[in-house]
Amino acid sequence: MLAIIKKELKNYFLSPTGYVFVGLFMLVSSIFFYIFLFAQQTVQYSILFYYTSELLTFTIALLTMGMFAGERKNGTETLLFTSSRSITGIVIGKFLAALIVIIITEIVSLLYYAILCVFAGGITDVPQTITVLIGFILLAMSYISFGGFISSLTENPIVAGIITIVLLLASWFLPDLLEIFKLLSPIEMFQSFPNGVISITDTVGLLSQTLLFTLLTITVLQRRKNIK
Repeated sequence: MLAIIKKELKNYFLSPTGYVFVGLFMLVSSIFFYIFLFAQQTVQYSILFYYTSELLTFTIALLTMGMFAGERKNGTETLLFTSSRSITGIVIGKFLAALIVIIITEIVSLLYYAILCVFAGGITDVPQTITVLIGFILLAMSYISFGGFISSLTENPIVAGIITIVLLLASWFLPDLLEIFKLLSPIEMFQSFPNGVISITDTVGLLSQTLLFTLLTITVLQRRKNIK
């Protein structure tokens, strides 16, 4: 699994993908930081992640669209299937590599928190900051697992990316149709974290989605491996 993680991280950062993701995320975060924090004279760091969570809906496809579709397109999927690594190890390894990119982005974004602490005259809102960072990681885990699942269904990374964005966007509006659809909306389950609240229901919901789509991805790839 460690070899898969290293390979994927090299793919992210020896190509523009990782840099584009981090750079785009930080660029838009800087705009949000000025508009919603600096211009409004607030020192609430969690507000930044309230808005960047919506940005993640669009940018997560950069990390996941080629996760498995790229292997099929490049003809390297067979090499994965015939290697000594298990399908489970491959899926989890790719998942963790994408998550590491998210964590790196979060660490870089702490620069904004440091700036806010300078304006506030000291360290501020530590519990709320930790809560929103945890929530953002949980949201990213759900998104990565979903994007990886979509990527496993097609051999075209662009198609995988578009489908991922469209379906994640659709999940924004599902709760407006029926209350029960909140269980299908990752962004809806994230809403409590910027307020400094760790909801057990929302946490379990995000983790359950992550597990579900990870298992579905493993199932899809295992069936394709058995056919080959």
